[in-house]
Amino acid sequence: MARVARVSETTVRRGLGELEAGAAPWPDGRVRAPGGGRWRAEHNDPAVLGALLGLVEPDERGDPESPLRWTTKSLRHLAEELTQQGHPVSAPTVGRLLRAAGFSLQANVKTLEGAQHPDRDAQFHYIHAQVKDHQAAGEPVISVDAKKREQLGRLPMAGREWRPQGEPVEVEDHSFFFSGPEVEQAIPYGIYDLAHNSGWVNVGIDHDTCVFAVESIRRWWRARGRLDYPNASRLLITADAGGSNSYRHHVWKSELAAFAAEVGLLITVCHFPPGTSKWNKIEHRLFSYITLNWRGRPLTSHEVVVKTIAATRTSGGLRVEVALDTGDYPTGVAVSKE
Repeated sequence: MARVARVSETTVRRGLGELEAGAAPWPDGRVRAPGGGRWRAEHNDPAVLGALLGLVEPDERGDPESPLRWTTKSLRHLAEELTQQGHPVSAPTVGRLLRAAGFSLQANVKTLEGAQHPDRDAQFHYIHAQVKDHQAAGEPVISVDAKKREQLGRLPMAGREWRPQGEPVEVEDHSFFFSGPEVEQAIPYGIYDLAHNSGWVNVGIDHDTCVFAVESIRRWWRARGRLDYPNASRLLITADAGGSNSYRHHVWKSELAAFAAEVGLLITVCHFPPGTSKWNKIEHRLFSYITLNWRGRPLTSHEVVVKTIAATRTSGGLRVEVALDTGDYPTGVAVSKE
């Protein structure tokens, strides 16, 4: 029987003894009695968990001069350091101990905003009241901002895309070949309509200036705004506190005044407090989906940029229109305070 089953005679003899004693067979999936196998590391070495926590949290518990304080706390590094301290464990065991202690892999969270204006909450309430007032009256409310400029070329883009195995998109190894004033670029300036959940993006090729920002709003009004709001008398714009639409720039205000006189609208601009751009609707309702749509896709030309933005869709009904702006918008244009 031992030769047929390819086990030792001792095992067969022990099995016969269990059958004669009337022992029940093991449940499906078990090959040994409960409690068999090696003891876990924390049973053989009760101090290993405390030593591990001292390594991953040197400021809260353990030695603040921990050798791993200034390096990556990977499972392999933690296992090596514990072994050197007299607690021999493997990397998988370290991972199991950390998970049992309530740890998990986590990235940084952007929550620290520095000093805050004492009236910041009142500013948000004011912006909210303005938005509700304009929307209740059927007036347009738009969120505006300039997306990060993109250099054109076969440059690597963050993210991954489904492709045949072994056939990735080939891009340049170094991006410094695509730097300098002669390199083509795309500057998407977006206008997001809060009521219609629609986006309009003006893709510039020159500079992100105040004149370019207002021209983008003007183009949106001509292409969509006046059609969606034929009886509009007011326009509310929510924007970040910095960039080409900053409240500090006189050119921004001058160009807006000229646009208001041109179309006959009473324009109100509400700037979000510094450091709160993530509350600007355009950031998470338009720009984030554009970034997802062109992930892993090199932006080789303005046509690729325009068509990729125009193809952005969401299950919530977002639709985006795009226009390429080949105009020149030189920097250094100044308007005095007077």
